[in-house]
Amino acid sequence: MTDEQSPPRLFPNRFPEAVDSRTGVPQDDCDCFSQVHGSPPGATTSFHADVQDTTAPGWLTLLEMIDAAVADGREEFRPLPELSPEERRQIVTLPASIGRLTAVRSLVLYGSNLVRVPPEIGGMTNLEEFSPYTSRRLHWFPYELTRCARLAASTVSTRSIYGNYKYRPPFPRLLPPGDTVLDVGNLDPARWGTTAALTCSVCDGPIPVTGPHQAWLSRTVATDVLPLLVNACSQACLDALPAGAKGHLPAPHRGGVIEQPPPR
Repeated sequence: MTDEQSPPRLFPNRFPEAVDSRTGVPQDDCDCFSQVHGSPPGATTSFHADVQDTTAPGWLTLLEMIDAAVADGREEFRPLPELSPEERRQIVTLPASIGRLTAVRSLVLYGSNLVRVPPEIGGMTNLEEFSPYTSRRLHWFPYELTRCARLAASTVSTRSIYGNYKYRPPFPRLLPPGDTVLDVGNLDPARWGTTAALTCSVCDGPIPVTGPHQAWLSRTVATDVLPLLVNACSQACLDALPAGAKGHLPAPHRGGVIEQPPPR
C-alpha cells in the first residue's frame, strides 16, 4: 500500500438478522402479485387473511420485549434477531402496545413475516427511522404512520408495496361500509385489511359500528412513497385527506381495477 492509498473502509452490517444461521424459515411465501415484473392489465389482488396467533411463543416474547423497551427507554427497537426463525414466522402483525415505545428513534424489522402494521404505530412520537426492509408480505401501511412527525428515514422494499412506481401492482378493492352492525375491534382482515378499526385515521373519532370508510392514498413518508390505508369515521374525513404523492394516483381511491400512472 502506497502513501497515497487509503485502507479499505469496513462497514458494519446494519441487518445482522439477515445472516442468521439457525435452521427454520422466518418468512412465508407470498404470491399476491409479482415482485419482479409488472402486473397484467386487469389484474387484481386481495389482502392477506392471516390472523395473529396470540398464544404463539414468538408473539408472547415480543410482548415482553416491548415491555422491557418501555421500561428502559431504549432508542432502538430491533426485536427480530432475538427470536428464532420459527418465532419470527409466527408474528404477522405488531402488538398495539408498539405505540408505547415513545422513546424509540429507530424501529428495525428487517426480513419480518408481517402482513400488516397496527395504527398504534402513530404513537411512536420520537420515531426517526423505520426499516421494514425485505418484509416481502408487507404491502401497505396504516395512515397513522404519518403522525410520526419526526420520521425522516425509511428503508422499504419498494417492489413489495401496492402501487409502487416500478411495477404498479394493483391495490385491493375497498368496499363501502354496509348496514350490518359489526364488532369493529374484531374485523375480518380479508375484507377490511385489518383486524380492528376503533378510531378514525383522520380525526381520531370513533369508527361507526357499521365499519370504517376506507380509502387508499400514496404519500411520501420519510424517504419512501408508501401506500397508506385510511380507516375513517365518515366520508367527510375522507374528503379532508391531502393529495397523493407526485407520480402516483393524485386523490384517495378505493383500489381495484383502476388506471395507475405508467411504471418508471
